[in-house]
Amino acid sequence: MRIGVDLGGTKTEAIVMDAHGQILLRERRITPAHAGYQAILQNVADLVANLESQVGRHCHVGIGTPGAISARTGLMKNSNTTCLNDKPLYEDLQALLGRPLRLANDANCFALSEARDGAGRGCEVVFGVILGTGVGGGIVCNGQLHQGLQHIAGEWGHNLLETDGPPCYCGRQGCIETLISGPGLVWDYQDSGGDLSVNAREIVRLAAHGDEQAELAMQRFLERFGRALAMVINILDPHAVVLGGGLSNIERLYNEGRERVAQYVFNDELRTPILKNIHGDSSGVRGAAQLWRVEEL
Repeated sequence: MRIGVDLGGTKTEAIVMDAHGQILLRERRITPAHAGYQAILQNVADLVANLESQVGRHCHVGIGTPGAISARTGLMKNSNTTCLNDKPLYEDLQALLGRPLRLANDANCFALSEARDGAGRGCEVVFGVILGTGVGGGIVCNGQLHQGLQHIAGEWGHNLLETDGPPCYCGRQGCIETLISGPGLVWDYQDSGGDLSVNAREIVRLAAHGDEQAELAMQRFLERFGRALAMVINILDPHAVVLGGGLSNIERLYNEGRERVAQYVFNDELRTPILKNIHGDSSGVRGAAQLWRVEEL
């Protein structure tokens, strides 16, 4: 059996998965980010111990995290749960749990889950996309996660899209993440004079009901989505793209968004399927468990 842990900024979820990919147990707790690094470590350890007590055995553990392990220092980097940054999270969790574990970026875990037994099942190369509070991605080749030499494979959200775009937390300006994330859509709508009180979901709803300002924001969003994703397809040429995160529920991405991608792909047609995820919010925690292959157990 495998335990997957999805260590998020607001919640930490853990599951027990059997050899057939079935989820046997699930538990979710608040991430004690306010209490600091040690409290987060202990919360993960307590979750694992509680699930193992229920199944009556030790399990292999995989963990999905915001951010990634630096290939240079071995410490956490780029996490929006900032108390994890510059900490030896991997080593500390291994010591606390008393066993080897596997750890990967949460977008990589999403991609792995959807490639193994989700929307991208059976596809040789899958690019998994997170469109939510941020923009992330992961690459899976023949069922194996590709993290890259520097552990940044799939990080398309921090490529430059518009030189005059909004500032990004990474220190640059006009990153893809600042323009086609949920906050990016809100920024664009408000920057064009839209209502300061609405969120991304409301902008999508307003556009669907004929609001002109919201529709113009959606058209800019779809155009940016097309240009951004076409760059990835031109380089990776995946057999499938699977969308996840809150904005993956925008149905226009799969028709109008696809048409915009097709305009910028360096080919006479776009053959790449752009698919909605199957496992939804469970993709990340499922992928964390699947960092261990069944034949390794």
